[in-house]
Amino acid sequence: MRAVVQRVSSGKVIVNDEIVGEIEKGLLVYLGVGENDTETDLEYMVNKVTGLRIFEDENEKMNLSVQDIGGEILAISQFTLYGDARKGKRPSFTDAASPDVGDRLYERFIERTTEMGIRTESGVFGAHMMVDYVNDGPVTILLDSNKLF
Repeated sequence: MRAVVQRVSSGKVIVNDEIVGEIEKGLLVYLGVGENDTETDLEYMVNKVTGLRIFEDENEKMNLSVQDIGGEILAISQFTLYGDARKGKRPSFTDAASPDVGDRLYERFIERTTEMGIRTESGVFGAHMMVDYVNDGPVTILLDSNKLF
C-alpha cells in the first residue's frame, strides 16, 4: 500500500461538479492499493498516517499528529501510485490491485481512521475527481507499507 500524505489547511474533492468530501486542517491522503496488499498493509498505513508527527507544536517543531491536533483526513483513492514508468513513457499499472480489492481496502482505510475518532472525508473510488487543497508548509510525505521508501 502506498500513500502520498500532505499537510493541508483545507481540501475538497469534487465529482460531477459536486463536492463529495471537504476538510479543514488535517491531511490529504492519496492512497494506492497494490495487488498483494492485505489487512496487515492496511493496518500499517492507518497507524503510520494517523501517527505521523508533521504538525507543529508550541515550539514550532513538527511533533504532533493529526490525532493530536484534532485534524481531519481527506482520503482519495489513487491507483496511479503504482504506475511504473521505468520502461518507455507510458506507465504500467500491473502492480495495482484489482478494482474490487482496491475499493475494499480503501473503504477499510476510511472506516479505520473514522473508528479512531478522526473525521474522515473521501472521494469516490474509480471516479474522475477534481481535488482542490492548500498544502500547508508545504509538507508532503511518501509512505509504502513494504518500506521501499
